[in-house]
Amino acid sequence: MNRLYRVLVLLSLLALPAVAQAAVAPDVVASYAQSHGFSGTVVLQQPGKPLYRRSFGLASRAFKQPNTPDTRYRIASITKAFTAVLVLQLVEQGKLDLQQPIRRYLPGYAGNGGGKVTLHQLLNHTSGLPNFDQVKDLATALSEGVPNYQKPRTSSQLMTDYCSGDLVAEPGKAFDYNNCDYIVLGKIVEAASGKPYAELLRERIAVPLGLKHTGLLRQSDIVEGLADTYMYREDLKSLANDLPVYAENWFAAGSLYSTADDVLAFADGLFGGKLLSAASLQAMTTPGLDDYGYGVWSYEMTIAGKKQRIVKRPGRIMGAQAQLFHMRDSGITLVLLANTDAVDLDEFAAEVARHSAD
Repeated sequence: MNRLYRVLVLLSLLALPAVAQAAVAPDVVASYAQSHGFSGTVVLQQPGKPLYRRSFGLASRAFKQPNTPDTRYRIASITKAFTAVLVLQLVEQGKLDLQQPIRRYLPGYAGNGGGKVTLHQLLNHTSGLPNFDQVKDLATALSEGVPNYQKPRTSSQLMTDYCSGDLVAEPGKAFDYNNCDYIVLGKIVEAASGKPYAELLRERIAVPLGLKHTGLLRQSDIVEGLADTYMYREDLKSLANDLPVYAENWFAAGSLYSTADDVLAFADGLFGGKLLSAASLQAMTTPGLDDYGYGVWSYEMTIAGKKQRIVKRPGRIMGAQAQLFHMRDSGITLVLLANTDAVDLDEFAAEVARHSAD
């Protein structure tokens, strides 16, 4: 993710009408989904009023199993928003301090940033740590594989092997979207709480919000109702199975699965004050470099002459796509979860908003 990505999204949305008190005609969403080959689930809600909930396409192309609202999807980097919440909850309890460096909580951390990089800088991707993702394009991935994700590693091995090298930038000076930041944060919340990340997620977020279909993916686990994922191959000119990977290697940066309803419930809990104090939510949604807060992008945009505060958390891992889009002033939340990369979810979100009406 970078500034160009965000600018392109903003340009696509600038002409949208105000969507407070929106009502979306079902045929608008259905028409766009079907004409663009969308495969996934759409949920749209304004405070106290569901507006739209429908699924499209196939969860399994081999068995022609359709997606449904109960389908679990890989939600990729929406995971980072969950991790940021866990960090801030521990800050509220006095177990973490955002201005303390990595080694304050992980004494054995070997990287030379251990005494310099703060939790604040990990959260907003200004750590200067070496970047975890080295494969930059599909052609390279197809020819060389995805080495970081195609061998089983524990979270401690991930941190040691990929996230403990020499700093590549001065902490706090440059934005670099980096999974390593959230791998390290995952280890920090485990150390501060004395509990595994999965247990913290369940106790502090899933159980309080009633998220019954959200958890961490592991290559060895069979998750009931989990959609297969497919990516478009230019060399084949068609969708194909995603590359084989160990999903747990994304750990606290991108390993969660969920349903659209659970992601919506997470958003309701986050913005409804059920997970964080007002001060912590403000800290999470205060934009830094690249308009990135803690685990989310947060920015102000003008729609039909009116200022709108937006909090957005996209995610993508090969064919798995996810987007949580929340308009803070109107309270409208849109969740798009997909199991192919055939549709640009930013454009889809813009189309939904464009056809909303008072």
